[in-house]
Amino acid sequence: MKVLINDGLEKEGLAVFQQAGIETDTKKRDAPQLLSEIGQFDALVVRSATKVTREIIEAGAKGKLKIIGRAGVGYDNIDATAASQCGVVVKIAPYGSTNAVAELAFGLMLSLSRNIPQAHHSLKNGVWIKKKLEGRELSFKTLGLIGCGRIGQKVARIAKLGFDMEIIGYDINPCLESGIKFLTKEEVLTQADYISIHTGGKDIIIGAKELAVMKSSAYIINTSRGNNIDQEALYNALKDSKIAGYGTDVYKEEPKGEGDSFIDKLKELENVVLSSHLGASTVEAQRETSTEIAKVLSGYLMGGDFTNAVNAGESIDVEEKEIFTLFIHHKDVPGVFANIDKVLADNNINIRANYSRQISTGYAISVYVVHHKVTSEIITALKAIPNISNIKT
Repeated sequence: MKVLINDGLEKEGLAVFQQAGIETDTKKRDAPQLLSEIGQFDALVVRSATKVTREIIEAGAKGKLKIIGRAGVGYDNIDATAASQCGVVVKIAPYGSTNAVAELAFGLMLSLSRNIPQAHHSLKNGVWIKKKLEGRELSFKTLGLIGCGRIGQKVARIAKLGFDMEIIGYDINPCLESGIKFLTKEEVLTQADYISIHTGGKDIIIGAKELAVMKSSAYIINTSRGNNIDQEALYNALKDSKIAGYGTDVYKEEPKGEGDSFIDKLKELENVVLSSHLGASTVEAQRETSTEIAKVLSGYLMGGDFTNAVNAGESIDVEEKEIFTLFIHHKDVPGVFANIDKVLADNNINIRANYSRQISTGYAISVYVVHHKVTSEIITALKAIPNISNIKT
């Protein structure tokens, strides 16, 4: 097995591949080189720099390419639809940056509330300003979360334990065990002193209508996606003091490379704090993300594990189809699976998955997950197969 790591990976991630016996190539390829050479690799790992287009995926699928990994959370730079159509799995590493993004959200929150960037800037320019930079405390305020997944829940824990904040949230799939008080989106926007966005995707979550119902003293924190907020409506709300301030790490349009010009109307406003997409930019997050993506790619290449896949269900439960299980105890010899598969196929039974492990010397237990109920007649036919010891449902 051979993996192309096109945007670099920390040594901890490279070590995971090495331990799995997977060869790595870390030479950076530009788009034409990637197109011509991708078919030589079983897997491709990228960050945000490499654009994995349909053309590249189709070229890889004609060769050895089986899986694409994004060392991070967002995979907008990968054509996941094309990958699905070509039979290529796409995986992400969503957990390595959770803590880093949650901490940055609070960094932006504190910076807005206490005017820290303004104080820093004035002092760097030799001017002592204090009175006009009077701020507000986070403690005992209401934090509203839009998106309450792993990052939102981490932000909630920090807010509750560190600042005694009241936590309310909105999510299309609420996790009731999180301790967050779930409300409608409008209720969250109306009641919160701080709104922190953790949704992802390209849809506008907060537009002019949502901004209009917020408190004039409320702040918005965005470490999700620039597209999640209507930028024109946001600019007008901030300029007209309809909301108190905005702290963001993400933008609708971001510079392509280090040192490029940053163009955004938000720069004009004093009630805004900006950071340059630093959410996952910590030593710890980069290390954890590299290890995570290496583990989930190795798991798929070496054992068919779908953990962290975004274009295929991580588990059968995700497919939301009724399933049935067969537990088959058999000799661990060639031909058993072929005979079992034939009996099931002859009876129009679709096999969803087959998990098999050796249970004692010369014997194995295989668990077949199927989409149709297996009748007693089919079980009788299966038991008649040579080398089958027992079958249970």
